Amino acid sequence: MATESAHSEGAELGRYLRARRTQTRPDHVGLTVGTGIRRTPGLRREELATLAGISIDYYVRLERGKETRPSPAVLDSLARALHMDDQQHQHLRELAARAARYAPEPPPAPSRTVRPHLKLLLESLRPNPAYVISRSMDLLAWNPGGLALYAGLDDWPAKQRNLARYFFLHPAARELFHDWEWQITTCVARLRAIAGTAPDAPDLTNLVGELLLKSPDFAGLWERYEVTGRKPANKTFHHPQVGTLTLTSQSLHIEGTPGQRIGVYTAEPGSPDHDALLLLDMTAPRPAQRATPERA
Repeated sequence: MATESAHSEGAELGRYLRARRTQTRPDHVGLTVGTGIRRTPGLRREELATLAGISIDYYVRLERGKETRPSPAVLDSLARALHMDDQQHQHLRELAARAARYAPEPPPAPSRTVRPHLKLLLESLRPNPAYVISRSMDLLAWNPGGLALYAGLDDWPAKQRNLARYFFLHPAARELFHDWEWQITTCVARLRAIAGTAPDAPDLTNLVGELLLKSPDFAGLWERYEVTGRKPANKTFHHPQVGTLTLTSQSLHIEGTPGQRIGVYTAEPGSPDHDALLLLDMTAPRPAQRATPERA
């Protein structure tokens, strides 16, 4: 059983390395590209091994999941060779750490219970749209604007309200977001980063499986295995009820409840954008304000 787990984690490390290798252009890392046709997209295995200063045999074993204990020096060399940014480099380290150890039991799923004082906090933030979200982007609690901002999301049953599902599967999403393609790219990057360190977590595997089946856009982005993509602070919405508005977004981790975050959108008081938030808050429907409770 330990061997099977280690192989699974090593395979995830290998998949990440392969994704980064095939998306790295040779000329971006200082290699001269000949005039012939390259069958391999991005870097060849031997090119990356040479750039990182490791043997091709060792690198092939890493990519195939057969080597699960690369040293920190090897990881740093690969990250430099692939021109990884800090977030990509950290993700590589986390995957390698998981591949090198065996946990006899998977960690428990994050709690979906939203504490009462947090629901009061959401109400106190009105008219600013606010919500509590899980690591897999399920909406767990919200104030009126927090739900109404995502036009049409209230049409779905509470237990199906998930922002990743909304981005890719709701017909209103493409029109709502001024930069829909950027939104979905950063959404998948976030899910990829989480899934890389918790690959068997049901809350993630169920969502990813659904989106892979139903959305070609999601499937294409998932295959790219990007783990970076910070969302811009300002977001523009083309809302069918209150018109176009640009809001500042903030995401806050909730102390004492791993996996939960508060999302808040704000606008300068007295501005047209703030007036639109007031209208959104006043006209938002008032259904049940929480998702179907689940056991923590």
